[in-house]
Amino acid sequence: MKLKVIILFSFLFTLACNKKDINQPYTEESKFISAVDISLYPEIKTSNPTFYGTDGISKDFISILKSKGVNTVRLRLWVNPANGHSGITEVKQFSETLKANGFRIWLSLHYSDTWADPGQQSPPHNWQNIQYSALKDSVYTYTKNVMTQIQPDYIQIGNEINSGFLHPYGDLTTNRTQFIELLKKGILAVREKSMSTKIIIHFAGIQGAEWFFGNLTMLDYDIIGLSYYPIWHGKSLNNLKNVMASLSETYKKQILIAETAYPFTLQWNDWTHNIVGLENQLILPEFPATATGQKDFMKTIIHIIKDIPNKKGIGFCYWGAESIAWKGPQATDASSWENQALFDFQNKALPVLEEFKE
Repeated sequence: MKLKVIILFSFLFTLACNKKDINQPYTEESKFISAVDISLYPEIKTSNPTFYGTDGISKDFISILKSKGVNTVRLRLWVNPANGHSGITEVKQFSETLKANGFRIWLSLHYSDTWADPGQQSPPHNWQNIQYSALKDSVYTYTKNVMTQIQPDYIQIGNEINSGFLHPYGDLTTNRTQFIELLKKGILAVREKSMSTKIIIHFAGIQGAEWFFGNLTMLDYDIIGLSYYPIWHGKSLNNLKNVMASLSETYKKQILIAETAYPFTLQWNDWTHNIVGLENQLILPEFPATATGQKDFMKTIIHIIKDIPNKKGIGFCYWGAESIAWKGPQATDASSWENQALFDFQNKALPVLEEFKE
């Protein structure tokens, strides 16, 4: 009788451990993250562009990414954007499509109605000039709603929050305590909805990263995320490697590159000013602005991540993968990134995509 009880208990314990909570997303933690940020694609799609694989044959945009080894898609989320793009309705619908195609979902919560980055961290219009206690409730309620509706595999509490977020309430330099409290509210909302969703804290660059993450030792998060663009964050890949290894070791966290990109040309395909357009913005002579140079840059970035000790380097995200000159050759309000996309000026997939396969 005693033996039967032990066997029954073992069976029930195993069943409980293997049972998957249908309300939580599944994350293959051992799988290297090969991600793209294609947040603009729902808007680009309205112009009905034709994309081509590396073989020159026209194919569905999403299927091209999937076939090349992209396994995760990063999407920005704005609270109440003026035109609806990157709002909860669009992001939820796009996430459902991507999940159906086998992609993991990585959300970048900006906690703003528009771009949030080191230079601007404006609260959503409806959250401005409210009491601080009400703001904390808003962060918690909003984040929990996002978790409920989209159920991401990865989620950032803020985007490039070097100076804090939700200024002036959560300004790191003037209101450090409130900055930490607001982050805790977002983190709490995620943990209450899912213990499998991985929480990323995102810092832009290398310089100052050690100090920044040193302020966050009391927080319950999983992954350090860094942006790395040579134009803004320096051209020393050795420095990038050393800082990533140091951060991972010091704070005992997994680490990834949350944003990066590199040009395949210094030319342009519309009349919108490109962010990268000069040779002195490149890492030369190693990585010229050519299709091969772009491919070699990403190959090196991926090697740096995978070489971080104890397998703490877990992946990368290529930003603006979809940002072709989608409004036509004379548009002045379209893409400032078409020379850094993963598709050339004929919308053909570039060789760099071969580096996304494990």
